[in-house]
Amino acid sequence: MSNKVNVALLGLGSVGETFAENFLEKIQEQHINVEIVAVSTRHIDSPVAMGFAHSKVPVFENALDVINLGDKVDIIFDLTGNPDLRKSLRNRLQETKNTHTVIAPEVVAHLLWNFFGEKTDMPESEKTGY
Repeated sequence: MSNKVNVALLGLGSVGETFAENFLEKIQEQHINVEIVAVSTRHIDSPVAMGFAHSKVPVFENALDVINLGDKVDIIFDLTGNPDLRKSLRNRLQETKNTHTVIAPEVVAHLLWNFFGEKTDMPESEKTGY
């Protein structure tokens, strides 16, 4: 049995990009048993999205497509700041009978940021979508 936690990051805007870069750095530097298995952004040609794609991490333009990965995703970090998307994610999890995957809202990312020991504040969401 593996204790690895598979996460998906939705929204690579100012909040998501900053969180993703720092999160990935912590995973790699500290050999944490976490894997980023998918990301979603409306800007799939952004440097961060292209970096994930280059590393063979699936990059989705439609955040709801991450739900199709089923229980291969343990935690979805919703960093979009979009409450309608979060509601749609919950609905899709119910429709697909996925009781395994949990959605972590932006506040959980802020909590982890504090544990990262970063010297600066994490950017605030623009609440413009994903």
